[in-house]
Amino acid sequence: MKNLNVEKPIKFSQHALDNMADRGVSKEEVELAIRTGECFPAKKGRLSFRKNFSYNAMWKGKFYQAKQVMPIVAEEHDRFVVVTVYVYFIGGVK
Repeated sequence: MKNLNVEKPIKFSQHALDNMADRGVSKEEVELAIRTGECFPAKKGRLSFRKNFSYNAMWKGKFYQAKQVMPIVAEEHDRFVVVTVYVYFIGGVK
């Protein structure tokens, strides 16, 4: 992956903010995923970042040990625009 300036400002699209509320992820987690997570190419020339977080809590009736936050980002010259955010809960127990 190319060398990125991960210190660029981060802007959140309304779609991303709506997804984040529905999927149980905070702005801080998304920003950490972009600043410190792994980066991979995504569709339409976008970037995908991925970071695992310790969770150890209930989500929709199941206990999960961790969650993976994966923002999809359009890189512009002077900023990152978060287009959408995926969240994967890991280690679920009923």
